[in-house]
Amino acid sequence: MAFTTDSSGGAMADINVTPLVDVMLVLLIIFMVTAPIQTYPIDVTLPQPTLNPPPVRAEPPPPIRLRIDAGGQVFWNDSPQPLSVLPTLMREAVQADPTNQPTLEIDTNADADYGTLARVLAHAKNAQMEKIGFVQN
Repeated sequence: MAFTTDSSGGAMADINVTPLVDVMLVLLIIFMVTAPIQTYPIDVTLPQPTLNPPPVRAEPPPPIRLRIDAGGQVFWNDSPQPLSVLPTLMREAVQADPTNQPTLEIDTNADADYGTLARVLAHAKNAQMEKIGFVQN
Protein backbone atom coordinates (compact mmCIF):
# COMPACT_ATOMS: atom_id res chain seq x y z
CA MET A 1 0.00 0.00 0.00
CA ALA A 2 1.53 3.27 -1.05
CA PHE A 3 1.10 6.67 0.56
CA THR A 4 1.78 9.91 -1.15
CA THR A 5 3.72 12.53 0.69
CA ASP A 6 3.39 16.25 0.50
CA SER A 7 6.33 18.63 0.29
CA SER A 8 6.84 18.65 4.06
CA GLY A 9 7.33 14.91 4.16
CA GLY A 10 4.04 14.10 5.91
CA ALA A 11 1.59 11.48 4.69
CA MET A 12 -1.33 12.76 2.66
CA ALA A 13 -4.55 10.76 2.86
CA ASP A 14 -6.86 11.10 -0.14
CA ILE A 15 -10.28 9.50 -0.31
CA ASN A 16 -10.78 7.19 -3.26
CA VAL A 17 -13.95 8.54 -4.90
CA THR A 18 -14.08 5.99 -7.72
CA PRO A 19 -16.47 3.60 -5.90
CA LEU A 20 -18.69 6.53 -4.96
CA VAL A 21 -18.85 7.67 -8.58
CA ASP A 22 -19.63 4.11 -9.69
CA VAL A 23 -22.52 3.84 -7.24
CA MET A 24 -23.87 7.24 -8.27
CA LEU A 25 -23.76 6.30 -11.97
CA VAL A 26 -25.61 3.04 -11.29
CA LEU A 27 -28.30 4.91 -9.32
CA LEU A 28 -28.61 7.47 -12.11
CA ILE A 29 -29.15 4.73 -14.67
CA ILE A 30 -31.74 3.02 -12.46
CA PHE A 31 -33.69 6.26 -12.04
CA MET A 32 -33.49 7.02 -15.77
CA VAL A 33 -34.91 3.59 -16.59
CA THR A 34 -37.68 3.53 -13.98
CA ALA A 35 -38.88 7.16 -14.29
CA PRO A 36 -40.77 6.69 -17.59
CA ILE A 37 -42.49 3.58 -16.19
CA GLN A 38 -43.86 5.51 -13.21
CA THR A 39 -45.55 8.19 -15.29
CA TYR A 40 -48.72 7.65 -17.27
CA PRO A 41 -50.97 10.18 -18.97
CA ILE A 42 -54.24 11.29 -17.42
CA ASP A 43 -56.85 12.60 -19.80
CA VAL A 44 -58.30 15.86 -18.53
CA THR A 45 -61.04 17.69 -20.34
CA LEU A 46 -60.35 21.37 -19.87
CA PRO A 47 -62.95 24.04 -20.54
CA GLN A 48 -62.43 25.81 -23.83
CA PRO A 49 -62.73 29.60 -24.11
CA THR A 50 -65.84 30.86 -25.89
CA LEU A 51 -66.66 34.22 -27.33
CA ASN A 52 -70.35 33.94 -26.48
CA PRO A 53 -71.31 33.81 -22.81
CA PRO A 54 -73.46 30.85 -21.78
CA PRO A 55 -77.19 31.51 -21.69
CA VAL A 56 -78.66 32.51 -18.38
CA ARG A 57 -80.24 29.49 -16.77
CA ALA A 58 -83.66 29.56 -15.30
CA GLU A 59 -84.09 29.44 -11.56
CA PRO A 60 -83.24 25.91 -10.40
CA PRO A 61 -86.18 23.84 -9.22
CA PRO A 62 -86.51 23.18 -5.50
CA PRO A 63 -84.38 20.29 -4.27
CA ILE A 64 -85.81 16.84 -3.69
CA ARG A 65 -85.38 15.75 -0.08
CA LEU A 66 -84.89 12.00 0.13
CA ARG A 67 -84.57 10.55 3.62
CA ILE A 68 -83.74 6.98 4.62
CA ASP A 69 -84.57 6.06 8.19
CA ALA A 70 -83.06 3.33 10.37
CA GLY A 71 -85.75 0.84 9.32
CA GLY A 72 -84.99 1.25 5.60
CA GLN A 73 -88.12 3.32 4.87
CA VAL A 74 -87.57 5.90 2.12
CA PHE A 75 -89.21 9.33 2.27
CA TRP A 76 -89.51 11.40 -0.93
CA ASN A 77 -90.10 15.04 0.12
CA ASP A 78 -91.29 13.81 3.54
CA SER A 79 -93.77 11.40 1.96
CA PRO A 80 -93.10 7.68 2.56
CA GLN A 81 -92.54 5.80 -0.70
CA PRO A 82 -91.70 2.17 -1.44
CA LEU A 83 -88.27 1.63 -2.93
CA SER A 84 -89.82 0.23 -6.13
CA VAL A 85 -91.47 3.59 -6.94
CA LEU A 86 -88.24 5.62 -6.75
CA PRO A 87 -87.05 4.96 -10.34
CA THR A 88 -90.32 6.35 -11.72
CA LEU A 89 -90.22 9.41 -9.47
CA MET A 90 -86.59 10.09 -10.38
CA ARG A 91 -87.20 9.70 -14.13
CA GLU A 92 -90.14 12.10 -13.92
CA ALA A 93 -88.03 14.67 -12.06
CA VAL A 94 -85.28 14.43 -14.69
CA GLN A 95 -87.64 14.49 -17.68
CA ALA A 96 -89.38 17.63 -16.41
CA ASP A 97 -86.29 19.63 -17.50
CA PRO A 98 -83.17 17.56 -18.33
CA THR A 99 -80.95 20.67 -18.55
CA ASN A 100 -82.13 22.11 -15.22
CA GLN A 101 -82.53 19.15 -12.91
CA PRO A 102 -83.42 19.43 -9.23
CA THR A 103 -80.81 18.49 -6.66
CA LEU A 104 -81.39 15.17 -4.92
CA GLU A 105 -80.52 15.75 -1.25
CA ILE A 106 -80.03 12.40 0.48
CA ASP A 107 -80.28 12.27 4.26
CA THR A 108 -79.64 8.92 5.92
CA ASN A 109 -79.96 7.82 9.49
CA ALA A 110 -76.70 6.63 11.04
CA ASP A 111 -78.27 3.20 11.58
CA ALA A 112 -79.70 2.91 8.05
CA ASP A 113 -78.84 -0.13 5.94
CA TYR A 114 -76.14 0.61 3.37
CA GLY A 115 -77.87 -1.68 0.85
CA THR A 116 -80.88 0.66 0.76
CA LEU A 117 -78.63 3.65 0.11
CA ALA A 118 -76.80 1.72 -2.62
CA ARG A 119 -80.11 0.89 -4.33
CA VAL A 120 -81.19 4.55 -4.12
CA LEU A 121 -77.92 5.68 -5.69
CA ALA A 122 -78.23 3.03 -8.42
CA HIS A 123 -81.77 4.23 -9.21
CA ALA A 124 -80.51 7.84 -9.36
CA LYS A 125 -77.71 6.86 -11.74
CA ASN A 126 -80.09 4.88 -13.97
CA ALA A 127 -82.48 7.86 -14.05
CA GLN A 128 -79.49 10.03 -15.13
CA MET A 129 -79.73 12.39 -12.18
CA GLU A 130 -76.70 14.66 -12.25
CA LYS A 131 -77.06 16.66 -9.03
CA ILE A 132 -76.82 14.46 -5.96
CA GLY A 133 -75.85 15.69 -2.52
CA PHE A 134 -75.66 14.26 0.97
CA VAL A 135 -77.09 16.06 3.97
CA GLN A 136 -75.01 15.98 7.16
CA ASN A 137 -76.62 16.19 10.56
